[in-house]
Parts: sequence; structure tokens; C-alpha cells
Amino acid sequence: MIKKINNDIRKVDSDEEGLIELLLIGDEQLDMIEKYLYKGDIFAIFKEEKMIGACVVTKESQNIYELKNISLDWKFQRLGYGQKMIMYIENYYKNDENMLIVGTGESPMTIDFYIKCGFERYSKVKNFFIDNYDHPIYEDGKQLVDMIYLKKKL
Repeated sequence: MIKKINNDIRKVDSDEEGLIELLLIGDEQLDMIEKYLYKGDIFAIFKEEKMIGACVVTKESQNIYELKNISLDWKFQRLGYGQKMIMYIENYYKNDENMLIVGTGESPMTIDFYIKCGFERYSKVKNFFIDNYDHPIYEDGKQLVDMIYLKKKL
């Protein structure tokens, strides 16, 4: 069942066609995706009824929501769709007491994206990618080791 939210972004179910393939762009290990996929809200962005991006948001505590994965089809990256999805998520969960957090690898490209969206660094989990993935994860030619957490008050 798809609940249409607006012309571009929809809340979708975990069995939406093409969802897993998109999420694997942002998190390349299926069993890691399955740890959060079924306990979060799933949103997708569409262009002409074709899903071009998706994200999963989980409720971590009473006022903290975590953006677990945000992924865009390679052809639609760096065109503003990711920022549009984050703005939508912020509005969806907006409340004076709510906080949105995101964990990502220590890659300047990704961290700069989140900072541009108004997030700020606040924590690090040492060796997260080494301890939790069955193979080395690379972004921009650099192996990811630590998880960097960023936060934004909604």
C-alpha cells in the first residue's frame, strides 16, 4: 500500500519494487539494511512515477529520529534531490523537541552534504565499518573505518 504524500515524495512499504536496489547504493550490505528496514518509515522520491531515491528513518528514542539510509539512483545524484528528501523528512518529523541524527562514513563528500543540509558533527563510533561489515567499504577511493554522527534540531 502506497500513501501518496505529494507529487514527488511518498511513504512506501518495504516491498516496493526497486527499493532494495536503491538502498544498496547507500548501504552496500543487505543484512545491514534489513536491521533497520522493517522498523522504520520508508520514503521514496519519484520522478515521472519512477522511484529515483529512497530513505529509511527510525525512531531511536522519544525525540530522536535517525536517518539510516538515503540513496539516489546514480543518474540523479548531485541534482538537489537528496536535499529535497531531507527537507521533507525534517518537516515530517518537525517538533520543537525532536532531533534528526545521521551516521555516515568519514568521507568529505558525504559529510559536506549533511553540513550543507544544516547538520553538525557530534559523535564518532570507532571502527564501525570494520566491525560491522563483511568486506571493506570504500567511498571516493578511501576505506571507511569510523562512523561519524551528525545531528540537527528540528
